[in-house]
Amino acid sequence: MIYSGVGSRKTPREILEIMFFIAERMAVRGHLLRSGGAPGADSAFESGCDSASGAKEIFYARHATPESMELAGSLHPAWHRCGIYARKLHGRNSFQILGADLQSPSSGVICWTPDGCLCHESRSIRTGGTGTAISIASSHGIPVWNLARPDHLAKWREWLN
Repeated sequence: MIYSGVGSRKTPREILEIMFFIAERMAVRGHLLRSGGAPGADSAFESGCDSASGAKEIFYARHATPESMELAGSLHPAWHRCGIYARKLHGRNSFQILGADLQSPSSGVICWTPDGCLCHESRSIRTGGTGTAISIASSHGIPVWNLARPDHLAKWREWLN
């Protein structure tokens, strides 16, 4: 299984710890992590994966391609206001969800955003950059588990126990 572990740079410490343990457990089970190397949620997932020597694909802004940015731009509510670096950051979100070939979707997204966003339609300014990943996932029918939602958090805590 391939999953995307992403989220806000401002994810609360308690949630970062849970992300670490989810990624560690997923790595032990042989699941591949896709993430973006940013501080906060991305780093927590990557550290958890690394602690179990798990498989991962980490995408950075420098990996963005015209195709990945086009996809991100088609779903971003204010693409025209994004500078080139921001566009590349959003473009790398395309890879986090659909893989380097943009044809290999993740099975699901585990994230944290301040507003608990789950889909493109509920995306807001508070969702932040993770909103692009969520929008891409929802446009491809990929489930999103947002740990800002108490019910989602409870399910993942239960899974860890």
